[in-house]
Parts: sequence; C-alpha cells; structure tokens
Amino acid sequence: MNNLTPAQRSETMRRVQGKDTGPELTVRRMVYGMGFRYRLHVKALPGKPDLVFPARAKVIFVHGCFWHGHDCRAGLNRPSSNRRYWTPKLERNRRRDRVNRARLRRLGWRVLVVWECQLKSRTLRDRLANFLGGTE
Repeated sequence: MNNLTPAQRSETMRRVQGKDTGPELTVRRMVYGMGFRYRLHVKALPGKPDLVFPARAKVIFVHGCFWHGHDCRAGLNRPSSNRRYWTPKLERNRRRDRVNRARLRRLGWRVLVVWECQLKSRTLRDRLANFLGGTE
C-alpha cells in the first residue's frame, strides 16, 4: 500500500544515494583497516566502481540488494504497486551491472561484488583479503 503523497515519494526517492552509502562506507573502512589503499568511483572505468585498486587491477562494487536485484530476501522483494515501472527499471540495473562487469574483465580488471546482505557475514573480511591479496 502506498501511504505517501507524490511529493513525499519524490523526496524519498531523491534521497537515495548512488555513492558513499552506508554499506559502501562499511566496506571502505574494512579494506582500509586491512592496509589496502584505493581510489573512489573512477569515472574512466565502466560502471564507476566503488573501490578501485589500480596497482592490483582490481575493483569492488558494493551493491544494494534491492536496487541491483540480488537473489536474497531483500533483492527479491519487489514493490507491489507500479510494477510496470519497477520491473523494467530493476532489470535494467541488473543488465547494466552485467555489461559493466564484462567490460571491466575485458579490460583486464578483476571484479568483486559485495552485496549489502553480506556485510554481516563473518567471512567478508577474509573474502576481501583473499580477493585483494590475489588468491581469489
């Protein structure tokens, strides 16, 4: 049920951030704490990855499960109203992400996607260390 006025909905949607999100900041703090240094949102790369490690030719995307269509509970939760808008929009996001990852790989970059729901995982730190250290 939509209990917001159009003006309230517009304000809510305007506040949705594309970068410097809570999940992204969590991953950034974790990676920095492990001693890795990175660049942020490099515009010259496909998809403007959230964290870029130029010397390692590796990038990390931190994706919100809803917006990028993860197969977890939050990612599979779709709005029940205005499906004609939301279904194509969220599918375009997924398609764009696949294309950007493929383009990065063709350019020689290794890509890791961290999903918002994985931030609570006890293995995330190990996964990041393995990826950045070269074993993944």
